[in-house]
Amino acid sequence: MMENGANITVAITLEDLRRFHREVIAETKKELEEQIAEDKGERYLSIKQVCEMLDIDPSSLWRWRKRGYLVPVEVGGKRRYKMSDIRRILNGRAVQ
Repeated sequence: MMENGANITVAITLEDLRRFHREVIAETKKELEEQIAEDKGERYLSIKQVCEMLDIDPSSLWRWRKRGYLVPVEVGGKRRYKMSDIRRILNGRAVQ
């Protein structure tokens, strides 16, 4: 019906709306918990640490960030690089 552009009115009960609300919250919570669990095993490196590890200049990191080759994450207002991304570079694979 939505694909055809039909203008319809749907009536739902308050209990159905509450159940939907709980389901959305539960699903979102599960997704966030999975992401947090995944990130717990991740180490985040400073610009200095990455430069030393890869033997590059900070300007290379800046260029790589602009190209999307190695993009940092913001942690506490500072740029940090995922160790898993650094490992991929060291192994000769592009960062995803």
